[in-house]
Formats: sequence, C-alpha cells, structure tokens
Amino acid sequence: MIPREVQNLIDGRAASPQGGEWFEKWRPDNGELLCTAARSRGVDVAAAIAAATRARTEWAARTPVERGEIVRELALALHARREEVAEIVAAETGKSMQLALGETDAAVEMGFFVAGEGRRLYGRTTTSAVPNRTVMAIRRPVGVAGLIVSFNTPLPNYAWKVFPAVFCGNAAVLKPSEHTPASAAFFGQLSNELLPPGVLNVVQGLGPEAGPPLVESPDVDLVSFTGSAETGRWISEHGGRRLAKVVLELGGKNALVVCDDADLGRAVDWSLASAFSNAGQRCAAASRLVVFDAAYDEFRERFVEGARSYETGPVISEASLERILAALEGANVVVGGERLERPGWWLAPTVVEDVQPDAALSGTELFGPVSILYRVADLEAAIALVNDSPYGLTSAIHTASLHRAMRFADEVEAGVVVVNGGTHGSEPHMGFGGVKQSGTGWREAGIEALDVYTEWKYVNLITDPAKT
Repeated sequence: MIPREVQNLIDGRAASPQGGEWFEKWRPDNGELLCTAARSRGVDVAAAIAAATRARTEWAARTPVERGEIVRELALALHARREEVAEIVAAETGKSMQLALGETDAAVEMGFFVAGEGRRLYGRTTTSAVPNRTVMAIRRPVGVAGLIVSFNTPLPNYAWKVFPAVFCGNAAVLKPSEHTPASAAFFGQLSNELLPPGVLNVVQGLGPEAGPPLVESPDVDLVSFTGSAETGRWISEHGGRRLAKVVLELGGKNALVVCDDADLGRAVDWSLASAFSNAGQRCAAASRLVVFDAAYDEFRERFVEGARSYETGPVISEASLERILAALEGANVVVGGERLERPGWWLAPTVVEDVQPDAALSGTELFGPVSILYRVADLEAAIALVNDSPYGLTSAIHTASLHRAMRFADEVEAGVVVVNGGTHGSEPHMGFGGVKQSGTGWREAGIEALDVYTEWKYVNLITDPAKT
C-alpha cells in the first residue's frame, strides 16, 4: 500500500528528485523503517512552481460552479477510499485507526463544504456618490499558492488548504511535513485523477531544504503555512520581503479553565481528551489546566488518575520525544514524564504542577502529551492567567454560570472559545485561527477561507443616460 519510494507529483506525473537524494521515514509506533521519500531541493520546487504557473490561467477560467463540482468529486473519491488512506495515516503517524478514520472523514466533510460554495462565491454591488455609476466587488484567484502543512492531522491539513485553494481558481504546490510523505502522495495522486495537470503539485522534502525555495519564489503569490511560531516568523519575514500574501496558522499554549461550579466529571473527561488525544500533538491541545482553588484537589486527583491509563499514541519522532523530555527536566512532574519501555517513541501522559506563569515551560508549545496544572482563586485570576501567554489560539471554560461563561468569552485573548467542552474540535464551516503568536489574523476553514485564497476586484460601471 505504501510505496518503498515516495516520489514528488509534478505536472500530473510522479517525479523522482532531480538530485537523486532520498530521506528515510520511520514508523513512530515501533521505530521501523516505513519508506523513503524524495529529498527535494530548489530545482524540484522550481519545477512544481513552473507547472502550477502554466496551469493557473486555464484553471481560473473555469466557473466556480465547475470547480466546485470537481472538489465534490474529490471528496467522494476520498470517502470511497477512506479505509485505505486511514491505514497510511495510522502507519506514518502512529495514531489509532479510529482517529485516522475520523480525520479522513473530516477531510471529506471539508471537501463537501467547499464544494457547496461553488454556487455561493458571492461578491456584491453597491451604489456611488457619482451619478450613473455602479460598483461591483468580485472575487478573483490569488494565483499560485504555496501550501506548507504540519504532520499532526495530515488529511484535514491538506483538505483545509488544497480544497479552498483550487476551488477559488488557484494552482497549488503542496509541501507536506517530512513526517507524513505517504499520505500527501496518496492525496495528490487521488486529486490528480480529477484535476488538470499542474493544478496540484506535491513536493516532498525536509522543511529547511524544500520550504525556503517555495516561500522565496517570486512566482508564488500566496504562502499558507500551518506549524510552529518559529518557522512562521521566518516565513513571514521572507515572504513579506517580496510582498507575497502570507497566511499563518501557528501554535498554541491553550488553557482550559475549571470553575468551582463545573461538572467535574465532564471537565475531567474533556481535559484528558484535549490534553492527551493524538499524543497532545494538536495546535489546539489543552496544555494548561487552570482550576479554581475550591475544585482543585478533587479535579487534580481525578485528572491524574485518568492520565495514568490514557492511551495517547506515540509522538512523531525520536527528536520530538527527546526535545519534550529535555523541556521537562527539573519540573515537578506529578505523573508521567518518562519514556515508555516499548518500541517507537512513546511518552507517558504527563501532568506537571507548580510551574510559574512566566516560566519557559508555561510559554513554550511542547506538542506532546504534557499538561500543566495551575491553581487560581477566582474567574478574574483565571482570565488573567489565560491571557498571560504569548499565544492565543483556543480556550475553554467549564462552568454552570452563563454570566461567567460570557465574561470569559468576552475577555479571553483567543481566536476560539468553547464553553463546557474541549479546546479542540473545529468543524469545516467554522473559521479557525488565533491571535498574538498563534497566527496573523487570517482564518482557515469556513467561508473565511475564501478571503485567504481570493483577492477582491472592484469593477466600476459608468453609464450614459443620453444613450438609453
């Protein structure tokens, strides 16, 4: 099912790296070699960009309705092969088939949502202070889109970017994470069965080698990136230097608040899932748990007990595991904090206590199954602690009080707020993104994605009444 060598996909055809280099991809769950993948360099990226440039004009000339119908067919094709692709995702990420199937279905739903916009790619008309003048605002494609994604939820990541990008009339170059080459190859091959050659190209490779040529190319009109704030800053600087449109969805150090009137059983369940599902490898993971003093001891006892038996899955690589363990050195670890004695890269679900809000551990996204417990006196202190972070992606509060919930929603500095739920769980019709170092203000998914992948054009119509 997974080829021994995962190639690039350029201009509708599989392509080996021009330099003849390959890199190894290892299974996170057992440490075994899964495949090798094309180690692309600038010349490979340039070929993909050239293919997209050739394809963009003819593709943009098709109507939004026609492009929407093709996206719908792509979603149906993905649904028909959902188990096959889920097995690939499970192998290369180490997550369970249940999670992989759920993510595949989420990607399918994103395709259906985007396809439905084919008859709703609305512009608008307006009047003018000038007599006999009417103004129309219409959406036009950006051009060539460079799409750079993370490994954590590969299929939804591809769907969130590729489906709206091509629907809006752009041609695209997808640079997947080096940790998920096989799922990207599958997605690209499936898409190219329905898309014209060059509309979607997939370039494999290591981030520092294949990413910069895509970001810095003058022929790439838009760079959309999901990943770390550190890499996002580099992309913003280098893409912005040539005035490209740069869209960043970055990390989070998300907080889940538990009030003294919360349903503790529900709060514990949601906290465990938010902190540890997918091995905590979610930008929306609950890595900070902020608990009222009156509920702290009971919540702590239940949460720690749940963490002891929670099945997280492995982290993505040996390097990731070592980085997380190094960050935990010297911390007051209540449970976990150690590598499990089994093949692969497994970290026991980890709960940490007595961390100061200004400590490095409080402000660093670990991207692993680690959550920090904080004790606060009341809602005011909780909101202050939630906002005392360089990030502002998602947040949640558990309370029986509508008044507390609304104050929290109003004052918390985050792009997403959830009441009595988890910090994760976005849906295709919901715009997703954050503030501060969690992003640059754009939102992916939802109709907000249309603003990412189109530009507005204003058409002024001036008539002459004498000629009527």
